[in-house]
Order: sequence, then structure tokens, then C-alpha cells
Amino acid sequence: MANNPISKVTLSSRNYRAEAKMRNHYAVIDEPVDKGGDDNAPTPVEYLLTAVGGCVAITLRMYAKHKGWDLGEITVIVSQKQELTSEGIKKSLVEEISFEKDVTQEQKEKLLEIAGKCPVAKMIKGQTQVDSKIK
Repeated sequence: MANNPISKVTLSSRNYRAEAKMRNHYAVIDEPVDKGGDDNAPTPVEYLLTAVGGCVAITLRMYAKHKGWDLGEITVIVSQKQELTSEGIKKSLVEEISFEKDVTQEQKEKLLEIAGKCPVAKMIKGQTQVDSKIK
């Protein structure tokens, strides 16, 4: 069984700057100045959008490689959309996927289906339980 991924995030005592450690990698997290941060790094939401886009692109590459399809460069733009509904503000994510090489309509349909199987996208669609505790 593979090791479970872990991310340790430590928020400094100054504003909203945080450092995250994942395996042997580090990332910095912050908020924009207008939200009280120092704008030293992407926000948690920007990292989430990046995680979704990265996971979708990698999932598509793995599938295409298995099928022997040359997609060339894969670009995934993920944005957050907000709209006011009768129940309040509804937030959703929009993915725009494009390929450097031409793909058939049949390939597009299959790739769109496969994009939805990305583990990160599945997590945020509510298929992963989050258990929180204070130590």
C-alpha cells in the first residue's frame, strides 16, 4: 500500500503567511493585501484550483499515453465562478481543457469523461470525508 499524502501547514503569527511541507517540497500560502495578507504567495483557493488543473492534466496524459494518443501540450484553466441564487451565493469551478494536437470529437468526449475521474476533482465533489480534530 502506498504512503498516504500528507501536507503540514504552519501559519506564522504575522498576518496570513503560511508555509506548507509536502514530502520534501515546500510551498508558501498567503492572502492578498486587500484581505489582510502581504500577497507573498498564492491563496489557498488558488492552490486548490491549481491542484484540480494539475490533476486533470496528469489524469488525461496517463489515459492518452495508455491509448497511444499524442495530445501534445495539455492546458487546463480552472476558475472559480460565483453567482447569486435564491439560496445565496453559489460557488462552482469551471475547467477549460485544450490540447496542442488535434483530437477527434470521439476523443474529446472520452477525455471529458476521464477528466471527471481525476482524484482531486472527485475529492472536492464531496466524495471524501474530512475528519477534523484539535490536538
